[in-house]
Amino acid sequence: MLSHFIPVHAKAAAMADDPIAIFDTWLREAEAGEPNDPNAVALATADARGRPSVRMVLLKGHDDDGFVFYTNRESRKAGELAENAQAALLFHWKSLRRQVRVEGAVTPVTDAESDAYFASRGRASQIGAWASDQSRPLDDRATFEARYAEVEARFADGGVPRPPHWGGYRVAPETIELWEDRPGRLHHRRVFTRTGGGWDEGLLYP
Repeated sequence: MLSHFIPVHAKAAAMADDPIAIFDTWLREAEAGEPNDPNAVALATADARGRPSVRMVLLKGHDDDGFVFYTNRESRKAGELAENAQAALLFHWKSLRRQVRVEGAVTPVTDAESDAYFASRGRASQIGAWASDQSRPLDDRATFEARYAEVEARFADGGVPRPPHWGGYRVAPETIELWEDRPGRLHHRRVFTRTGGGWDEGLLYP
């Protein structure tokens, strides 16, 4: 029995026109119910030849301008974004049986934004940002641990500044898809496309 299935024509009249506001609500519900990292998101990038790669990152801010994450700007993902400044995000909240897909252009956040977020990180994470050549080959775990100890000693008497090669990126959404599970795999998919003055909305077949 499809007790939770709502026909498209009945749902259309109740559609909201602000996907960011809906995302806010869904994220708050995920923060209340997901057991781990409700802000975890799969980030997909591609190099200049179109070869894709994907990894999990943590969402550290969002608003109407976009979705923000932070990383080493000498990492593989940063190199691919330098070649091809487009990305896709996928949030999957299993306990809520929802997911959100975002696609759009990517730009670096300001130094001030990166400084502010870096200052909010735990000290171990700050030191790790200096010690790690993210995505590059590592000969032995002991090598990394020795570098970590060196950085820890270097900044033992004060705060840890942001490394010049570390900062944030903002994915400016051009499309946002909101997916909700429905019985019988008759899922509900709403897609929003950015326009000059807001968003156009439609539905996708499940």
